[in-house]
Amino acid sequence: MALTLIVFSGFYEPARHAIRYAETLAQAVHGRVVLLHVNRVSLVDPYELVGAVGRKYHRQELEGQTDTAAALQQLAQGLRVPATVEMATDLLPDVARELAARYHPALFVLGQPDEDHPDFAGTAALCAELLRAGQFPVLAVPATAPAEQAPHRFLVAADREPFELSGPAQALRPALALLATSVVVGHVSDGVEDDDGCAAALQAVRASGLVNFSAPELRGYCNGDYADGVLAAAQDTAADAVVVMARQRSFMSDLFHRSVTARLLEQCPVPVLVLPTASSRPRPTASELTAAALPR
Repeated sequence: MALTLIVFSGFYEPARHAIRYAETLAQAVHGRVVLLHVNRVSLVDPYELVGAVGRKYHRQELEGQTDTAAALQQLAQGLRVPATVEMATDLLPDVARELAARYHPALFVLGQPDEDHPDFAGTAALCAELLRAGQFPVLAVPATAPAEQAPHRFLVAADREPFELSGPAQALRPALALLATSVVVGHVSDGVEDDDGCAAALQAVRASGLVNFSAPELRGYCNGDYADGVLAAAQDTAADAVVVMARQRSFMSDLFHRSVTARLLEQCPVPVLVLPTASSRPRPTASELTAAALPR
């Protein structure tokens, strides 16, 4: 089934840039685009709290978006890939789950504004809510990413800890197989060289089934600040996309907003693909780590 990119859409530059990037990406993976317009990101329905009166105001707000929907329809018709428009007043958990179920497999795409933009700090918050709602993969597109160039060189930031991708994240593997011409697994250690940690990170990526490369390139980096290490790795590898895993213990709490992932979303000059993980896999045995280090 073709991948659907659900893009948070609007008419200001960060959203328009994300739409252009999603269009290019959809072309590369033979997918389609949904232009999603929402006014707010909410954990609870603000209209549900006031019963019938709330439903009346909800209808009025939707009716007030008629012109916006028409303008987005016109934009969708001009794209080079199949595209539809979805309108919602609030991005509620149920709304996100319903969209993902209807457009499965789905990847949510959002634009990261420049640092001086008033919405700059909202990217991490939006990503966290999507992860909470249903462990959906999210792609954050910074303004510095070329909109007419699909990513082909991926940096996978990994540590020693084994992981399993969530169900929605697993659905992205065919698209990654189409895109990736090279994959680098980057392991960041705190101030000391850790070859065993590098090998464990490589094994974790292989065991997850994330990429179909039998022997991804493996590079280690020393940095006391993990986020800075990943940013340095992205520059060193000339990656045009960075893949990070978001573990449940991170995005299920407010710690996400101060996490490595949140910092990468705000600072990385290339798109960041956030893949939620399911429960952790058992740690690999010594023989498995040895096998992972051998060429295949």
